Amino acid sequence: MGTPKPLLEWGGRTLIEYQLEQLHRPPVDRVVVVLGHRAEEVLQLVHRAGALAVINEFYREGRASSVRVGSAALGEDTEAAVVVNVDQPRPHWVIERLVREHVAGGNLITVPSHRGVWGHPGVFAGSLLPEMREVREATEGLRAILHRHEGQVVPVPFESDVVLLDMNLPDVYEKARVTYFQHPPNENGEAPEVRR
Repeated sequence: MGTPKPLLEWGGRTLIEYQLEQLHRPPVDRVVVVLGHRAEEVLQLVHRAGALAVINEFYREGRASSVRVGSAALGEDTEAAVVVNVDQPRPHWVIERLVREHVAGGNLITVPSHRGVWGHPGVFAGSLLPEMREVREATEGLRAILHRHEGQVVPVPFESDVVLLDMNLPDVYEKARVTYFQHPPNENGEAPEVRR
């Protein structure tokens, strides 16, 4: 992307600032940000937002190492954990609906879906933290947990494909950046489709 993903421009601020704004509202109680490569460039933004930053010294091992470090920073009294990648920005209404439905249903794992395709972020019951602290890239990381508990994953359907947005390539980022903020959410609180 030419710059660390957390520092990419997103609606007049950085991606990390945007996502922290979305997470720092009820029903989320605590935000833990896992930093790796060039962490010092993002650390001040995380602190300014009032989130806890933890450094993943093993970031070169892949995303699974960040899941291990982040879940280790959560207390045993954690009811549920929302796992959000910075390159998968989600508006607050997505996070709020997922968490509320997860808690209300007593779900083990809750994921958003759009037209039958599972998206992000996943919401994991606190009882899964021991498994999350053991994930490895070689065994598919969080996917291994999803596969292991496949019958207990509850998909929550969304009309908007914003729940599928994953900006791993510059052209996807540029297209999403142009369309993400063009139209306000509809009367159901859902944004129009973001063409990937």
